[in-house]
Amino acid sequence: MNKHEPPKLPIDGMLDLHTFQPKDVKDLVPDYMAQCRKQGILQVRIIHGKGIGTLREIVHAALSTIPGVVSFRLADEEDGGWGATIVRLKPL
Repeated sequence: MNKHEPPKLPIDGMLDLHTFQPKDVKDLVPDYMAQCRKQGILQVRIIHGKGIGTLREIVHAALSTIPGVVSFRLADEEDGGWGATIVRLKPL
């Protein structure tokens, strides 16, 4: 039996991290990006919250290691401002 089952999340281009522990995020983000690419979703919004920035830093560090990521940036104000990150992905 696999001791680390991936969480069952809707693959819809929006990943809300409010319910996850920071220690789980560095593995969750690459898995979610891979699933989005498989489904042809090439723009993803990751909601990490504003807080003190720890979760945002973890997300950005994870994104910077994923070969399928074209770019990422903080969201515009209408999309969550610095509480969210917009990711562009390469098609498969």
